[in-house]
Amino acid sequence: MKNKNFLYKGLAITFLTGLSFGSIACNDAYLDDVQNLGSFNTDLYFQNEQQSFSALVSVYDILRKYSGGFENSVTFFNAGSDDFYSGGGNSNDGAGIQGLNNYTINPNTMPGSYWKDYYQGIARANLLIEKVPGANMSDDLKKRYTAEALVLRSLYYFELVRMFGNIPLIVKSIKFDDDYWNIPQAKPSEVYAQIESDINSAIPDLMMTATGNDKGRITQGTARAILGKIYLYDKKMPEAAAQFSEVNGVPGGTSQYGYKLVSNYADLFKVGPETSDPYKFSTESILEVMHTNKGNSDWGFWGQGKDEGNSINVMVGPRSYSLKDIPNNTAPDIYSGWAFNTVTEDLFNFMQGDPRLNVTIFNAKQLVTEGKISYSPAYADTGYFLNKYLPTNDLRSSLPGSAELNFRQNYVAIRLADTYLMEAEALGATGARAQALLDAVRGRVGLASVPVSLQAIKDERRRELAGEGHRWFDLVRWGDAPSKLASKGFVSGKNEILPIPFNELPNTIMNQNPQY
Repeated sequence: MKNKNFLYKGLAITFLTGLSFGSIACNDAYLDDVQNLGSFNTDLYFQNEQQSFSALVSVYDILRKYSGGFENSVTFFNAGSDDFYSGGGNSNDGAGIQGLNNYTINPNTMPGSYWKDYYQGIARANLLIEKVPGANMSDDLKKRYTAEALVLRSLYYFELVRMFGNIPLIVKSIKFDDDYWNIPQAKPSEVYAQIESDINSAIPDLMMTATGNDKGRITQGTARAILGKIYLYDKKMPEAAAQFSEVNGVPGGTSQYGYKLVSNYADLFKVGPETSDPYKFSTESILEVMHTNKGNSDWGFWGQGKDEGNSINVMVGPRSYSLKDIPNNTAPDIYSGWAFNTVTEDLFNFMQGDPRLNVTIFNAKQLVTEGKISYSPAYADTGYFLNKYLPTNDLRSSLPGSAELNFRQNYVAIRLADTYLMEAEALGATGARAQALLDAVRGRVGLASVPVSLQAIKDERRRELAGEGHRWFDLVRWGDAPSKLASKGFVSGKNEILPIPFNELPNTIMNQNPQY
């Protein structure tokens, strides 16, 4: 290996390539001339509002990590929970998702994108925060763009710190001649302090609410919900409850930001017409990741940041699915998928009698028995599939590009029922307000009140948010992961955080996480 001009592709390269606003397609193990990285001179960019907005959009693009590409975080962390198995074609179908499912994941099988993608978003945010003040645009827009970038950067750091624990904290652009080999890992407490401070400083410069073409952008309500969640994970319960109270308002009512529980739980996962989808950006949506078929996503760039479709859809659909030709067949017409995230028998049994059961779980086993469908059982098949994101044929794209990669269902990363339950938890799961918050979530689906307690909140989160990517983090936060995931191989003191991908460590001063 050469000296510092011959680098392992990792954190430094991610930050240097963050100077371009396109995606990174990293196919080579090494890059040998860092001065050639970056597709344009940033000193000549950020001249006006249009260029600054383009750069801001590139920061938002990283949100698709939740639900875009094979390495989307929803199916990945679902597989690590007690509610789902990895599924897929076989036990080798995706080393990362299989490794999290059975806790054999290691630095070599840990997908590098969970590190690189978020750091790429951070690099883009850093550059925007530095450059926008010099752009020819109004001061109010400069403040707003900077505030949005600060919140997004904080969100990306939050995802990194709760996944990996020990991460570098970088809040400025990295230049090619910086000593990026010797950037230390920060203590989690330092990361939390930085991102909490950043969001607090950003809130006054954000929109109160978003309308029209601004839907999907960070507002004051979005920022407070993110901040409340960060405080919750940082175990600052009074601060978390205060932020959530601002977001939630009177339980069951409409908050100052216009948030309100939708009346029909099933509507949260419906997809409307392409031209005007009434189900996108509902009153319950706080942070929503946008997907479309208009990007004509195809295999050549799938998962590289240029694809616009929701990948959860095709991943969770049963394989070789077919409707039987019988009279009055009421089974859904599903596009055949890849059978990831098969539902555990434990979750199916846990949800019996709950009104959200059929919205959450597709019971293919029963429909096969009734002679209505057939499908090909794949790895870890239980006959139960995640219904919230099933790829139905009526949603198959009519535009160019692969049908599998162009499902347009949005993913809601934070919604009001989630923040209700987080506030109830932050309140110590006691008191009249915590009771009212829990009651509102249950009452929406016609369930009677139960006495508020931490266990009641845990159970409600499991039923209300099943399959939406939260369960694994909940179990870790509560300290329940060692017992709930023991049958999957979870090791206490190790698997609460993930291994840092191997390629990020050589030639740096970073250390691998314990026991990896």
